[in-house]
Amino acid sequence: MFNKKIFVIAGVVVFLSAAFFVSANHSWGNYHWGRTANPFKLELGNNVSAKWFGHLNTAAADWSLSAVLDTVVAAGKTNPRGCKAVNGRVEVCSASYGFNGWLGIAQIWISGEHIVKGVTKVNDTYFDTATYNKPEWRNFVMCQEVGHTLGLAHQDENFSNLNLGTCMDYTNDPARNDGAGDNQHPNLHDYEMLDTIYAHLDSVNTIGSSDGGSGPGKGNGKGNKFGVGIDLDNPSEWGRAIKKDAQGKDSLFVRDLGRGEKVFTFVIWAR
Repeated sequence: MFNKKIFVIAGVVVFLSAAFFVSANHSWGNYHWGRTANPFKLELGNNVSAKWFGHLNTAAADWSLSAVLDTVVAAGKTNPRGCKAVNGRVEVCSASYGFNGWLGIAQIWISGEHIVKGVTKVNDTYFDTATYNKPEWRNFVMCQEVGHTLGLAHQDENFSNLNLGTCMDYTNDPARNDGAGDNQHPNLHDYEMLDTIYAHLDSVNTIGSSDGGSGPGKGNGKGNKFGVGIDLDNPSEWGRAIKKDAQGKDSLFVRDLGRGEKVFTFVIWAR
């Protein structure tokens, strides 16, 4: 598995050698999944409709080209409408969440610097319209939101400039190739950033853990059962806006739950 990944990534190097300048660091703070060995396996719970199956599988295969992790689609453990987070994995959900302004959301719960659970939501209210019911938009949003739950932020947040050839770049047209590829998949810089984020090893595992492996409940089975009861479908519950995109819209929120525990929400707004 490891050698195969290196071979694939090496094949991308030639193609991307003339790519446009990208952000030198697009990690999401210092947040990462706790694990004691690389590569590690992260389950993506499948709570999406049939229209999304191929796009979820594509995103999982794309991110698994990383040398440090594998994203594996697994049976979902939540109701798509409520889309509750489950310890040690990422639940991926699709539903008609309404004309609330957002196409997709990525949320991570952290204890200290460790991600202990995550959620990705895609809004069928918009994706069932002619504007967004296209493979390129579904690939772009699914890829980006899963990327956020791995610890990645955006490479670029300008919707109208040249596409960088990565789903971690905002765009008005994810299918357009401006010389570096379209914006439907990760690029080499995304994989390099994951290598950097996960270069160290931890003394705890938060992958597949029943208690998150860290935090005040460590060892008693309660661990990261924090934030229960918060309605995170409601933007008013996302907490404080701490970042804006190039259009001036709030794109990243944080809600402090106390004791070093927080929930972050990344948003892609409909254009």
